[in-house]
Amino acid sequence: MHAPDSEFAIEARNIVKRFDGEAAVDGIDLTIPKGSIFGILGPNGAGKTTTLRMLLGIIDPDEGERFLLGSPDPISRAHQVGYLPEERGLYQSMKAYDAIAFMGALRGLPLVKGRKRGRKMMEDHGLGEAADKQIRQLSKGMAQTVQLLGTLVHDPDLIILDEPFSGLDALNQGKLERLIRAQADKGVTVIFSTHVIAHAERLCEEIAIIADGKVPFKGKVSTARNRLRPQVHLETRNLDGPWRTAIPADCQPLGHNWHFTLPESGVEPLLHALVEGGAGIESLSIERPGLHDAFVQIAGEAVARKMEADAANNNGEDAA
Repeated sequence: MHAPDSEFAIEARNIVKRFDGEAAVDGIDLTIPKGSIFGILGPNGAGKTTTLRMLLGIIDPDEGERFLLGSPDPISRAHQVGYLPEERGLYQSMKAYDAIAFMGALRGLPLVKGRKRGRKMMEDHGLGEAADKQIRQLSKGMAQTVQLLGTLVHDPDLIILDEPFSGLDALNQGKLERLIRAQADKGVTVIFSTHVIAHAERLCEEIAIIADGKVPFKGKVSTARNRLRPQVHLETRNLDGPWRTAIPADCQPLGHNWHFTLPESGVEPLLHALVEGGAGIESLSIERPGLHDAFVQIAGEAVARKMEADAANNNGEDAA
């Protein structure tokens, strides 16, 4: 492993966690650079939450080692970390700004300073009129925002969010994405787990895919997408001619439209053959595979279907 002054916010090597003899996490390796937005993707039950809890020191691995902000004792770095667990929970009788201050106090921030910051943060996020309301008086989306602000109030160097988009409507999901980007712009490391691939594709440069307690892929989003060849969408005036040799033999048109995988030779030889061969190009587009397609290729269709089911269930939740 690296020295305590490592450029990595998180380092984990071969961490394993068993429950009742079954491996929930089975030999995971992770290195997460400081200052990055890093996504951990996988369906519910894949081992994401268990992994995050081990990285934070909430539970210890049965095997392997991990460093958090350079320390082998994650709890010693708790004051530098903001953590939003998957299980949301606030004291219902507490005023909103007090709830933010209380969460900051748990990380070493004086209550007086936390209360002042809590009011300011709520005003900055358009919730100033709700600062003195009790948590029970807030909508679900507002309460989740308060808990998120409490995660940030002590100005952490590392933010870990477990399924932060769960239960939020599209408007609040967009607000959360902007908040995550704003933290990263300040140099803060943000790690979040999700079963919604679109969030990771929009926000992250690097991801780890977790399936059945293992990591079949860890790296840049672009690297994952580049595992698949781009797709060609072509419309021609003509249906036959010498240009047909540039199109895969098993590709059959739908009317005058063709869809096929871009040949290894690339787009320029294809375009040259189509023009010189008299295809009569009406339209031509090259589509890079998305992260969803890469996820299916890496993790398998069964895991991808489970992810889609989780996302659909999440969309059905009350996000008021």
